[in-house]
Formats: sequence, C-alpha cells, structure tokens
Amino acid sequence: MNSNQPAPQPEKQSKFTIKKFFKADPAIGLSMFRISLLRLYYVIIIVLLGFQVWNEVFTHKGSWEPLPAVAYSFWAAFSALAILGLIHPIKMIPLLLVQLFYKLIWLIIVAYPLWTANQLTGSSAQGLFKANGMGVIIDLLVIPWPYVLREFILIRKKNK
Repeated sequence: MNSNQPAPQPEKQSKFTIKKFFKADPAIGLSMFRISLLRLYYVIIIVLLGFQVWNEVFTHKGSWEPLPAVAYSFWAAFSALAILGLIHPIKMIPLLLVQLFYKLIWLIIVAYPLWTANQLTGSSAQGLFKANGMGVIIDLLVIPWPYVLREFILIRKKNK
C-alpha cells in the first residue's frame, strides 16, 4: 500500500431499525411510520371510495340530479387527489382535513338531529352515520396533529 494514498474508508450503512422507523426525522418532523400510515390511508381512500364512486360515475344511467351529482363529483375528485397523497403524503394532509371536516359537519347537521329525535335508527342516514363516524375516528388517529398544528395553524415566518 502506498503511503500517499488515503486509507480506504468503511462504507456507511443505512441500516433499517425499528427505532429509526418510529423516530421523527428532524428535517420533516414526521417518522417513516407516520408517512407510511398516511400512504396506507390514501390507498384505503382510493380503494374504498374511489372504486365505488368512479363505478357510479361511469355506469350512471340517465341524467343526474344536481345535488347527488355534486356529491359524486366531490368524491370522485377527492379519490383522484388521494393518488397524489401516495406520492406526496405530507403535502396532501389538507385533503384529509377536508375529509374530517365534511364528515363532522354532516354528523352535526344531519345525524345529530335525527339521533336526538330518536329517528336515526332505521333511517336512510343510519349507514352514513356509521361510515362517517368511523371515518372521523380514523381521521383523528391518522392525521399527524402535532405536525398539522406546527405547519398549518401556528405558521411562523421563516428567516430568509
């Protein structure tokens, strides 16, 4: 070995560990677990909502009633945008916030009055109550709230 040549350096290994998977990356403020969970949720939205909605859009017979057409248009756009969530899971968090809030609003203005009047059970809203209620719970668990608070609510001007 020539003394003028530097000694070979050992290769740095980026070893996967469970600890790293759950530890927040300081550069983005989220762990790989949270990012993977967001991606999984976007897949679930695409599969459960997207296939059902796009099937209805493409197979609908006759003219659309205006209000149901708005709902299907919204859900179709929502499920299509969830595809972007697979690519950019953090940037698409506002999409999940829209989902949380439209479901909460529906629960408050439709389901709650029916429930207080003892008319929810057996009504046409009962199935949507279950779906929206579960959706709100899942949204509350999946959305990374400390990140949302820091990045979307408590926005501070960054030094240039």
